[in-house]
Amino acid sequence: MNADTYRDRRQKLREAIPEGAILIMGNAAASRNYEDNVYPFRQDSHFLYYVGVSSPGMALLMDVDGDERLFGPAEGPDDIVWVGPMPGVEDHAEAAGVASWGVSEDLRDRVRALAARGDIVHYLPPYRSQRRFALADLLDSDPRTVNLGVSDDLMRAVLAQRMIKGPEEIAEIENAVAVTADMYRAAMAAARSGRSEAEILAVLVVQAAARGVQLAFNPIVTVRGEILHNESYHNTAADGDLMLIDSGAESPGFYASDITRTFPVSGRFSDRQKEIYELVLQAQMAVIDAASPERSNKELHLIAARTIAGGLVDIGLMEGDPDDAVAEGAHALFFPHGIGHMLGLDVHDMEDLGDLVGYPEGEQRSTQFGLSLLRMTRQLEPGFVITVEPGIYFNPVLIDRWQADGLHRGFIRYDRLDALRGFGGVRLEDDVLITQDGCRVLGPQIPKTVDEVEAAVGAGSD
Repeated sequence: MNADTYRDRRQKLREAIPEGAILIMGNAAASRNYEDNVYPFRQDSHFLYYVGVSSPGMALLMDVDGDERLFGPAEGPDDIVWVGPMPGVEDHAEAAGVASWGVSEDLRDRVRALAARGDIVHYLPPYRSQRRFALADLLDSDPRTVNLGVSDDLMRAVLAQRMIKGPEEIAEIENAVAVTADMYRAAMAAARSGRSEAEILAVLVVQAAARGVQLAFNPIVTVRGEILHNESYHNTAADGDLMLIDSGAESPGFYASDITRTFPVSGRFSDRQKEIYELVLQAQMAVIDAASPERSNKELHLIAARTIAGGLVDIGLMEGDPDDAVAEGAHALFFPHGIGHMLGLDVHDMEDLGDLVGYPEGEQRSTQFGLSLLRMTRQLEPGFVITVEPGIYFNPVLIDRWQADGLHRGFIRYDRLDALRGFGGVRLEDDVLITQDGCRVLGPQIPKTVDEVEAAVGAGSD
């Protein structure tokens, strides 16, 4: 992406927000345990979208009169010793197609001058306390009241632009999925009984690092897949275990991928594992087959839920009418999360803007367990990139709680669940582009059918 791309994006934003100044803040470096020891830097995604500069401490100010100015820290006298020659603010401004630039110390005076003459200053909600305090300083306000000044108009304008992915963005996501495919093939090849989750995590990290990219989020690598976001890596895989990996690389342009695969560490599914796995795969394929601009994401979620409920009835773990079970939420004991989310520069794209991303104006989240965790219900549109990630999980704590409370006894065969207490969970996830007449799974194929997975697991040498 070049300067013209960023200029065009900013022009569209200005057209959507014709009045007031627009302030897009970049991230600052975040200290890990003392000031100079910082976490790996990740730029704010909105700043990346409109400016494309991954350098800490920067901000873009678009005045109402059309003036654009990029602000950043001045080079210190010792910087060349510690970090070497680096692009300055003026270099970043040129690369982003911004005509003017200034140092960070000038930004406060500029913002306060705009406020003094009565101009609105539009800004997005801060998701870091560091950003909240920086905004309070710029606006001469109390950090506790900064969120009261967040611009709904700017949020809606940014959302409208970033929801629809252009060809260059799709290419970035597919680049990220291609790296992720290599990560998964290597992890499956390395998996076997006696290896720890941490060892398999290391395989993922090495594959990404060798290609010069970072991971888009902390990976889930676990043989306890019934815990949805299990980010500990202390277990050792044993024969009979299923390993669930939910991970993704980030492209050089900072676009995310998000893929999940589940596989038997022994290289062969048991009959019960195969039965559950193929039901999850059936649910995922049903959703992918249905995904199009004619559907809402809520409809896709319910397709997965009904497929799972019907399959669990067929294998004797549920009973009754699957449609009625889904309507009452009984299936959520086994499928307690939503079908997926938007994907882009963020792995959960733009969720710093809240439910405005996933829910149409005026629509509230359901209060039903499981359905309440659906991140997006809105109608799908060409150019959306979404994840499709159904799953089936056997969480003993949740099963015991529901059984003790007598929940959905007309649908759930509690007497048959004791044998599945150590099963874990199965989830499958792919990244999907909504097209004019359907959808397309992005990136290269990653082993997913039973035969493909069994052929891939343990294929590496010790």
